[in-house]
Amino acid sequence: MRRPRGPIFLERRSYRQRRLRDAARFLPILGAGLWMVPLLFALDGVSSSTSSVMLYVFGVWVLLAGLSALLSLGLDPQPGPGDESAPSDERAD
Repeated sequence: MRRPRGPIFLERRSYRQRRLRDAARFLPILGAGLWMVPLLFALDGVSSSTSSVMLYVFGVWVLLAGLSALLSLGLDPQPGPGDESAPSDERAD
């Protein structure tokens, strides 16, 4: 016997929350990739000045902090009803 299927489409709010959480999880990976770019500058044999590399690293840091602040504004602090991590309201008496 087949189990009854849930709805095919997710609610718009829970879908957006999941995508925002996915984007927030991706930020450290993006940051690590961007911070490795100065290593590629040395492959050409042309050395970069330390000050320009430090400005780049600081700029990436500011960009990541701004992106994480924007993402955190859209995230709900409590999981929605469609999330698997939602606490149950049932009490064991």
